[in-house]
Amino acid sequence: MNNSVSQALPKVLPLLIDGEWRASSSAHSIPVTNPATQDVLTNVPFATAEEIDAAVASAKEKFETWKSSSVPNRARIMLKYQALLKEHQEEIAELISQELGKTKEDAMGDVWRGIEVVEHAANIASMLMGETVTNVATKIDTYSHIHPVGVCVGITPFNFPAMIPLWMFPLAIACGNTFVLKPSEQTPITPTRLVELFEEAGAPKGLLQLVHGGQDQVNQLLDHPDTVAVSFVGSVPVAKHIYRRGTDNLKRVQAFAGAKNHMVVMPDAQKQQVINNIVGASVGAAGQRCMAISVVVLVGEAQQWKQDLVAAFDNIKPGPWQDEKSAFGPLVSEGSKQRVLKIIEDGKAEGAQCLLDGSDFTVAGYEKGNWVGPTIFADVTTDMQLYTTEIFGPVLLLVNADTLEDAIALINANPYGNGTSIFTASGAAARKYTAEIQVGQVGINVPIPVPLPFFSFTGWKNSFFGDHHAYGKQAVRFYTKTQTITSRWFEDDIATGPNMSINLR
Repeated sequence: MNNSVSQALPKVLPLLIDGEWRASSSAHSIPVTNPATQDVLTNVPFATAEEIDAAVASAKEKFETWKSSSVPNRARIMLKYQALLKEHQEEIAELISQELGKTKEDAMGDVWRGIEVVEHAANIASMLMGETVTNVATKIDTYSHIHPVGVCVGITPFNFPAMIPLWMFPLAIACGNTFVLKPSEQTPITPTRLVELFEEAGAPKGLLQLVHGGQDQVNQLLDHPDTVAVSFVGSVPVAKHIYRRGTDNLKRVQAFAGAKNHMVVMPDAQKQQVINNIVGASVGAAGQRCMAISVVVLVGEAQQWKQDLVAAFDNIKPGPWQDEKSAFGPLVSEGSKQRVLKIIEDGKAEGAQCLLDGSDFTVAGYEKGNWVGPTIFADVTTDMQLYTTEIFGPVLLLVNADTLEDAIALINANPYGNGTSIFTASGAAARKYTAEIQVGQVGINVPIPVPLPFFSFTGWKNSFFGDHHAYGKQAVRFYTKTQTITSRWFEDDIATGPNMSINLR
């Protein structure tokens, strides 16, 4: 491309196939809009079957030479790439804000978490070391070597258009694989810029292919005989489909799915700090993240804090990304907004008590935006649709529990197992919680326990479907599951005020 997407958005986004930016020959495209204004930013084409085949063929051909490239050379490309990402962090964040609506600070965090993964990829040599035992039998030695697998595919969601693609292709390519990226058709601008910068970092042509599309394009990649591994992040129904179809085609698949993340609040927790953390963890990024806290379990006397929570939530408002007072942005689309509004109305009809209703929220000057204000429900039971559905909006549910044991039993009965946290001053309570909770990522006095790249990101139950070998050397053996625990014991080292933690990822 002659100009970067950040300088002048083309009418239709291009594809990157065999190292060449090309206009798709497809007659099918959809608009990419700014969710705060509904202005059309560009259009995204749905690649033709021939274009998908060409992308995979190019990646397969390049794999034959790239798999033998030196590991230090791969690492140097990643070092250059992370430097470029840091240099262009604000630019990329602005693209995220325009196509997704995230506040600037939240978008900056989106990019930074991706940069951390690229930095990890730059240290790839230490992760590719094999194992050896001499004299496993008399004068017989055994060695194990780690080899690249081939053409990998990444199918990424709309809600983290920088971070999640950067979870995938840098590590795969650093390990000696080639990659085909199919980003969300709702937020394709940011991934296009990431790919441009990867080329600028000196990546050889053909290592990374970029194609756009929807279900048909995904199915073609899953069925293609020359793709060998697939990474996906998205909803449970789509994750199940990708896992089943991919494994039916004998591919390695890791599919990260939905969540219903619970925060347990013990009565001995520090009240104001807990409230500040709940605000950001639940409605930050408009609740559009798989690690958002969507259910707070108030244990014992902590149930008396409900009105304090409502007051804190009532002090924050969504708004456009460039307004520093905006706590979070709009939902990604009108369809997402209508879905969340319906769940809110259904919750009222089911008998939940709506303590704060953000259904009718609008922003002056941005009346066409997909706004939903902070919303809180109390008296929620586990059979309500509010509780059983992943809402993916700025909606918080309050559930009561008499004891910690009751809270643990409630969470373990939930079909999701992505993330959870407990706020308590008791070491015994924290240890009991981490030992007994059936969730992959656990925070102790940390609202959103997202691990750094050198730990496993590990959903359990319906939050993850897949082959743990796909993680490479970061994962434990196939027949086990990992649990990542992040803890923080604090007194006065954490900021206070209603906007604290708004931008925690």
